Amino acid sequence: MQDAFPLGVSELLRSVRDVLERRFPLVWVKGELSNLSRASSGHLYFTLKDRGAQVECVMFRSRAAALGWEPREGAQVEARALVSLYEPRGRFQLNVETLRGAGLGPLYERFLRLKDKLEREGLFDAALKRALPVHPRAIGIVTSLAAAALHDVLSTLARRNPAIPVIVYPAPVQGEGAAGRLAAAIATAGARAECDVLLVVRGGGSIEDLWQFNEEALARAIRASPIPVVVGVGHESDVTIADLAADRRAPTPTGAAELASPPRAELVARVAECARSLAREMRRRLEYAAQSVDGWARRLVHPAARLQAHAQLLLQLQARLAFAYGHRVHRCAAHLERLQAALAGLDPQAVLARGYSITRNASGDVLRDARDARQGERISTTLARGALESQVLRKTDL
Repeated sequence: MQDAFPLGVSELLRSVRDVLERRFPLVWVKGELSNLSRASSGHLYFTLKDRGAQVECVMFRSRAAALGWEPREGAQVEARALVSLYEPRGRFQLNVETLRGAGLGPLYERFLRLKDKLEREGLFDAALKRALPVHPRAIGIVTSLAAAALHDVLSTLARRNPAIPVIVYPAPVQGEGAAGRLAAAIATAGARAECDVLLVVRGGGSIEDLWQFNEEALARAIRASPIPVVVGVGHESDVTIADLAADRRAPTPTGAAELASPPRAELVARVAECARSLAREMRRRLEYAAQSVDGWARRLVHPAARLQAHAQLLLQLQARLAFAYGHRVHRCAAHLERLQAALAGLDPQAVLARGYSITRNASGDVLRDARDARQGERISTTLARGALESQVLRKTDL
């Protein structure tokens, strides 16, 4: 029996990195800051440790500059990070998005206690999560009529698929008693059965502003709803009890609208995903190159000349990748335009404009055979512009 085909080191490490990033997309990790250093590039390097272990971390310049406070050696912090692997060294590390001081106070403790209680009851079990309808007949929205999130959601739904009806079930999203009103609106939507998916949304705010979405009554109403529920509250980093109870959690209200409404053209989504994938890989390579430059800078006794040469090489690499990225996106856009032109020829409205029509019986079923119509039955005919209603006086079979 022959040995399995061996993997290259790069291929193995890339596979391990992909597994880590899929398994832990973004996590909060707490510990003590140690070995803190800021490179000349602006990137921040440190170790996060507790009594039993430690892990190396990197925070790239743009994120470190946005912190708004200066990390100190020995500080207890919480880091929101991507679990990853630095391939050139085969080194496990955390790519830190943001840092904050450890501990969030009494409200956070209440959140953890309720989360633990409902989790033990099985309220958040993945088996309870229902799939969202692929082609919803109508979409319901539970939010305040005065909320900016409502405008964002309506705009997104209109852009993605204006043919889907939208029903708003108003309820306050902040203040004492708002959780009960939100729960009642969800129950009303379920009783009326007017929509196939329900969005519960509000914009960002402090933990106090969002607290009504951490109430037990709302979580139980979400799980009791006969309609699948998507929750989009605050920003991507805001996680509430309502998010955990929902069938799907969206990072923002706009994200909830995107999850609920089917894409108008799958080809557009494919092109967008290609562009995002290319951008991620370009950013990853640039970040690896930046880390390499920082490593060389630390090891050099007289770094000025060589560091300048490597910096110039990095700029050239950035220019080449940017050109390749722009060229690829331009090709994808041109291909998309051709496909969209082809799809336009299949538009049912265009067929109607050529003189065809669609006739339905009283039940709304499309008539394809004169024998399916009953004598005296009222029928409706859809034209390119407008519709007609008529009665069957005589049938002629072919």
